[in-house]
Amino acid sequence: MTGRRVLFRQGTVLKTIVLALLVVLIVLPLIRTVLVTLQPDAIDAWSDVLVGRLSHNLFYRPLVNTLILGVGVSVGCVLIGGYLAWLVVMTNMPLRRTIGVMATLPFMIPSFATALAWGTLFRNDRVGGQVGFIQGLGVDVPDVLAWGMLPSLIVLTLHYSSLAFTVIAAALATVNSDLVEAAQLTGAKGVRVVLGIILPVTTPALVSAASLCFAGAVSNFAAPALLGLPVRMQTLSTRLFGMIEVGQTARGYVIGIMLVLVSALFLWLGNRVISGRRSYATITGKGGRAKRFDLRGAKWPLFGIAAVILLVATVVPIVVLVASSLAPSSAQLFGNWTSHYWLGQSSPSIAQGTPGIAYNPDIVRALIVTLGLGCAVAVAGMAVGLLSAYTVARHRTGWASATITQISFLPLLVPGIAFGAAYIAYLGAPIGPLPALYGTFALLVIAATAYLLPFAVQTGRAVIQQVSGELEESARLTGASFLRRLAEITVPLAIRGLVAGGLLVFVKIVRDLSLVVLLFTPTMPVLSVLAYRYASEGFTQFANAVAVVILALSIAMTLIAQRLQAKSQPWLKN
Repeated sequence: MTGRRVLFRQGTVLKTIVLALLVVLIVLPLIRTVLVTLQPDAIDAWSDVLVGRLSHNLFYRPLVNTLILGVGVSVGCVLIGGYLAWLVVMTNMPLRRTIGVMATLPFMIPSFATALAWGTLFRNDRVGGQVGFIQGLGVDVPDVLAWGMLPSLIVLTLHYSSLAFTVIAAALATVNSDLVEAAQLTGAKGVRVVLGIILPVTTPALVSAASLCFAGAVSNFAAPALLGLPVRMQTLSTRLFGMIEVGQTARGYVIGIMLVLVSALFLWLGNRVISGRRSYATITGKGGRAKRFDLRGAKWPLFGIAAVILLVATVVPIVVLVASSLAPSSAQLFGNWTSHYWLGQSSPSIAQGTPGIAYNPDIVRALIVTLGLGCAVAVAGMAVGLLSAYTVARHRTGWASATITQISFLPLLVPGIAFGAAYIAYLGAPIGPLPALYGTFALLVIAATAYLLPFAVQTGRAVIQQVSGELEESARLTGASFLRRLAEITVPLAIRGLVAGGLLVFVKIVRDLSLVVLLFTPTMPVLSVLAYRYASEGFTQFANAVAVVILALSIAMTLIAQRLQAKSQPWLKN
């Protein structure tokens, strides 16, 4: 009985500490943002944004653009991701393994890098500056293809399609083979089986994929900023950024709150659709892998469509970015290459004297800050994530555990740029004896740790599940403290999973633009914002070169993390 009391007391203390930590990191910034807008000198911002004479431009037009972008991207991602998942999981498509691997790659490429690649190819002379490669060939590129909604839709659909593919493919891999085989034995054709059996039972995956892609699209800042702002196409994320940039912070915070509500509303609606029906079971004690659909004569045409989609989403952006970082201009993408943008020193005749990456102090400093930020957030995030996951896993009972779980995943509902705005409101000004942190490395680390906590907690859960509770119970009976059990049993036994999770957190913050674009200062630069600034100022080659550096870091670390995790992917198996 004494041992149980000790364990209960330890659990209560641990829950209290973790809950307080999560409240400080996640809940208070959001509450602080709302309170700032309710102060006497800022409360008018609500009427300005929602009902004032400027509300159409401040809120409603950006809201419509945001919803169009979100709905269009979610539909496109489900169609593309579902198509690729169906080919890989359920058909005899040739090179299925290769398609499956390539389908996961677009999410490794930052969305701003894909947007930069699009501009390098399709930019026309509407807003001045360098024209893109196609215009340089003498082909007039229409404005609708160069700027605004359509290119933003295409870029974000290509970027988030891999997320939809992953969700849908995992669901298709669990479809009950008995249902499919029974339909095939009765003579049902492939289309009838897909529409009558596979589609209904994978509805939760389709809705989840659509909801996640919608949330990602409406919160994305990079694509609409690079491809929409030059022609004054505003979304809620770009309007929020603009308000903060010009010092109208109260209006910016109101727009950020509305952006959070829009994102949360559609995620809630997606969950309601799924919860409205309970008969989605696809895994039973019977059945094995059903015979794959024979595509027959359609095999190669369908393969060709998939190959084109994947080449456009993965290979083309990388090739264009690398070529542009070596070309004298976007119009001459594959000729007269030069290493100046990488290794050249300052020259008045090139890019207004801006030196190449190796000799550019701004880029070198941004690289150092970005690497330091990635390492710090990876360590801090995994520490908090592991602690939160451990608390919930080992002490499951009580309201505190449920609250910890809910709060730890709350950042998933908050768009990155809105979360950055919340931290400006939270720690941008002094709080009692605490100094203002705006413009400091500490603010970047704290905000990024809180924002990426859901991914760290998910990794922490996987790590905790690898370690039997009996090992820790034995150590506890010998008098080992909680910290000693954690340091000498849990962490060593699950170090590979922890490192893999840390690398994924590292990648997410290194390639992130939405969160850090408001926290960026000249004294604390990061690579993603520097690439955005170069692109905004017309230095396309430098922007693309920086994007290549980020891309190389992202892909390398992601591949290492995947190797460490060694997760099984059933849709790639025979």
